[in-house]
Amino acid sequence: MGVLRASGSRTALGALSAALAVAVSALAGCASGDRDADRRAKPAAVRLPPRHAGFDYQIGGAYPPPSGVRIVSRDRSDAPAPGLYNICYVNAFQAQPAERSSWPPDLLLRDAHGKAVIDEDWNEALLDLGTPAKRERVARRVNRWIDGCADKGFDAVEPDNYDSYTRSHGLLGAGDATAFMALLSRHAHARHLAIAQKNTSELAGQRKRAGLDFAVAEECGQYDECEVYAKAFDDRVVDIEYTDGGLRAARARWGDRLSIVRRDRDVTKPGNAAYVRKVR
Repeated sequence: MGVLRASGSRTALGALSAALAVAVSALAGCASGDRDADRRAKPAAVRLPPRHAGFDYQIGGAYPPPSGVRIVSRDRSDAPAPGLYNICYVNAFQAQPAERSSWPPDLLLRDAHGKAVIDEDWNEALLDLGTPAKRERVARRVNRWIDGCADKGFDAVEPDNYDSYTRSHGLLGAGDATAFMALLSRHAHARHLAIAQKNTSELAGQRKRAGLDFAVAEECGQYDECEVYAKAFDDRVVDIEYTDGGLRAARARWGDRLSIVRRDRDVTKPGNAAYVRKVR
């Protein structure tokens, strides 16, 4: 009985060992396949802007970058500057006057009387990001613009007016803005673009939730906000100042760490009487 039991056990163990070998091999294959699938599903690492590099803000129109510039931001309608780190400007949270009529009427944020809510400074209608369904619809359109940036060869995208909820008269909240930005970030990363937080220092602590990689700040020296961005984004910050005082303040504390430039408020091109560009 012992011999038979032993013989039978060896047979069973042999069969079990063979089955286990097949199973382990299959599992290993599955695991390998899963890892391959994960690698395919994850976007390639995006290229981040260099820290403390020469910067020019050209969203009002492209022109040859001055000497020493390594980072440039341009409107999505322009081409990137060859050989530099290029940021693509997209007005993602508001409709510019010339484009307002092309938006579906229900995607413009409206007050209790049905009137479009307007950013009075720029005469831009706020987009309605108040529900997941509307955020998805708006994102589909903005993501096409992001596709255009990627196709042109930009390295990053700068979605403007992240802070538009603060001008919504309480109809939108910070959570709506962050959730919408997360949609844009996922798409930008899938197209191998880095994505910037534009202003909105109060949401810098939400950068991971929003999927943001670096900051584009306007007047952080003027308003003593550079530290907020520098801490959140590990000094990957480009700052545009619009006054000489703001430039002095930014450079005094952050001139050896951040990318800082002084521009005129209309970010005009050289040859325009209003054109200003200073780095000191």
